[in-house]
Amino acid sequence: MGSNQSWVTEFILVGFQLPADTELFLFWVFSLLYIFSLLTNGMILGLICLDIKLHSPMYFFLSHLSVIDISYASNNVPKMLANLANQKRTISFGPCVIQVFLYLTFAATECLILVVMSYDRYVAICHPLRYTVIMNWRVCTVLAIASWACGFILAIVHAILLLRLPFCGPLKVNHLFCEILSVLKLACADTWINQVVILAASVFVLVGPLFFMLVSYMRIICTILKIRSREGRRKAFSTCSSHLCVVGLFFGIAMVVYMVPDSKQREEQEKMLSLFHSLFNPMLNPLIYSLRNAQVKDAFYKALQRKRAR
Repeated sequence: MGSNQSWVTEFILVGFQLPADTELFLFWVFSLLYIFSLLTNGMILGLICLDIKLHSPMYFFLSHLSVIDISYASNNVPKMLANLANQKRTISFGPCVIQVFLYLTFAATECLILVVMSYDRYVAICHPLRYTVIMNWRVCTVLAIASWACGFILAIVHAILLLRLPFCGPLKVNHLFCEILSVLKLACADTWINQVVILAASVFVLVGPLFFMLVSYMRIICTILKIRSREGRRKAFSTCSSHLCVVGLFFGIAMVVYMVPDSKQREEQEKMLSLFHSLFNPMLNPLIYSLRNAQVKDAFYKALQRKRAR
């Protein structure tokens, strides 16, 4: 960790600072949401693995999204729940840096996987006759590996830049978990390099991908408008609007946190916004992208029938 930080043994996660009974209530609510997100994403993964009809590029990327959501939530939520359940809210320096690293890895990878998924839908709707040629398994594998690799590389750069900083105190992280901006505020050295890299990374994984997705969905909507069937247009618009709502919330919140100038008044609001990424987004993704899909429903019913037949 370096000689400058070797004396730092732990941080204190401030959390919400609510009355004990309120925090206990939140503990049970967040626990239920966390369990629900694990079950839904786990079910999606299981169905995609078991049903051969779901062995297609779209579900291949959805399986990656489910893995990310499970990992993303499991990185932050258990510690958050532990802090709500008891008053000992310390976290060692090493686990804190690891939490920052994993948080950034999964967040950046999810941004890029969402872009890949929007491109997949663009090709499927706008160029259906060339879909199997363009989105072959080699291309899908390369896109998935590239998304994970970019997320890992960006996170390792942030972690290395964080490890070089000395921390002199106070060691209270005003957040629910070790979020990089909150940890940087505790450094007793100039963090301008860290801030510049965070801004550059935000442009790379937030602004660029969001622009690409908006263009893709605009092209998709233009193609949908040419559909003669009113019912077909309605279903297509319903799906696209749901996807855009989730994407807009995910990217919009991330941009507010990492690209809007910070202020003390916004610290409590950012804690609330982080709950969307940690709890609600992993729960919404399977509901929006998978469980409303007819093929996934059919696979689920078939799995239930096989279980009853036994």
